[in-house]
Amino acid sequence: MKRLTLSLRLSLVFAVLLLVCCGLFAWVQMRATERHEQEVTQRLSAGLAAHIASTSELMTPGSGWRDEALRKLFDQLMAVNPNVEVYVLAPDGKIAAQAAPPGRMRRERVDLVPVRQFLAGAMLPILGDDPRSEDARKVFSAAPVKVNGRDVGYVYVVLTGEDRDAVAADVATGHVTRTALWSMLLVAVFGLLAGLVAFRVFTRPLRRLTAEVRRFEAGGMASLDEDLPNFAAVPTDAEDIATLRQAFMQMRQRIAQQWRELTALDQQRRELFANLSHDLRTPLTSLHGYLETLQLKAETLGPEERRRYLGNALDQSRKVGRLAQEMFELARLEYGVVQPEKEHFPLTDVVQDVLQKFALAAESRRQRLEADLAPDLPTVLADLGMIERVLTNLLDNAIRHTPQGSHITVQLRAKGGRVQVEVSDSGPGIPPELRNALFVRPLLGSGGAISRVGGGGFGLMIVQRILQLHGSQIQLLQRPGRGAVFMFELPA
Repeated sequence: MKRLTLSLRLSLVFAVLLLVCCGLFAWVQMRATERHEQEVTQRLSAGLAAHIASTSELMTPGSGWRDEALRKLFDQLMAVNPNVEVYVLAPDGKIAAQAAPPGRMRRERVDLVPVRQFLAGAMLPILGDDPRSEDARKVFSAAPVKVNGRDVGYVYVVLTGEDRDAVAADVATGHVTRTALWSMLLVAVFGLLAGLVAFRVFTRPLRRLTAEVRRFEAGGMASLDEDLPNFAAVPTDAEDIATLRQAFMQMRQRIAQQWRELTALDQQRRELFANLSHDLRTPLTSLHGYLETLQLKAETLGPEERRRYLGNALDQSRKVGRLAQEMFELARLEYGVVQPEKEHFPLTDVVQDVLQKFALAAESRRQRLEADLAPDLPTVLADLGMIERVLTNLLDNAIRHTPQGSHITVQLRAKGGRVQVEVSDSGPGIPPELRNALFVRPLLGSGGAISRVGGGGFGLMIVQRILQLHGSQIQLLQRPGRGAVFMFELPA
């Protein structure tokens, strides 16, 4: 069976609550009307029993109740006012005299507690026992009967007798009652219709949001490219639903943005594998060629040619090994296997050590390494080994990708509680078309060689990831008259 919508369920709940409230209101109204009628009746006839007791000789001293006089009095009173039923009670509440038709009496005694409350002037209405019913209680009037100043009983007058009950039951089915019930029904129906219309209007933003969620569920990722509605157009008459709708739209925007980022990362991964395959194929092909030549011409090659072929094969094998090592290192950094172990150390010492390590390589290419170190530099808080690897990668790239006779400078400056590091060279720099993706994927230059990202193109990616672990970023700066200028900062 199809589930009911929220709007329909709310409408049904409202209808049930409205009907229950109408029923409760009708019951409370009838009870209030009944209590009001009882109080009015009892208040108007409160002195009736006292009047009877004072104007009638109900008992003869020494001989008891005057039965014939009582019956005649009862008949006269009930003939004048059929609403009332008159009884004479003994001091203990036992019915001493009455004028009920044979077989109509259901009680032999009346509870005197309400009688005493009535005589004490308690708040009306006060209900007492109805002798002609086993459990009914009705409004009454009561007064003590005195003989020679002594209480000998009570006059007990039920103000709404059986005849009145019969007439009231007949009138209840009459025109007035039917009119009241029809009026109540019409009020309930119109209230229900008004409530349904109101719920329809109030839940309209929620139905829109439901439709958008279902469209997103059905369309999947393809629906992320659809134009999002303007948040300013959200109606202000349903603040909670508007807030929920805005939160959903913002969530959808975040999902769309994350999906685009994942798509871009997937594209970068594809390009990475393509570049990696290309860069691996070149040295492996050369290595295979040299080894195959050595095998086929082992008897005809001279010692000098053999050494040259073996040297070339070793160079290609080093390229493959370096590429594999960088891939492994980058993977460990990307997946969080390696975390920085930070300590305080002077960055100037690390720069001097790295420059000394590359002194011979730079000298062989007639390049000049310079250290521009500001005085009184503070120590930095970082992982010493990782920062040494960053400087090593940057200097290695600079040495291998700048022409002979150029100079390379490492500059350290204190700046706002941080130490700024610049590695620059006097080479041709990096082409503008390669700058945007320099730190996110390896780039192939002409002939399949990696441009400005030596060793398979992962060097700068490793630098970027290490600095990200330190809360920093590598930047490529534009400096007139300079080649490539890389800059990053470390906390002092």
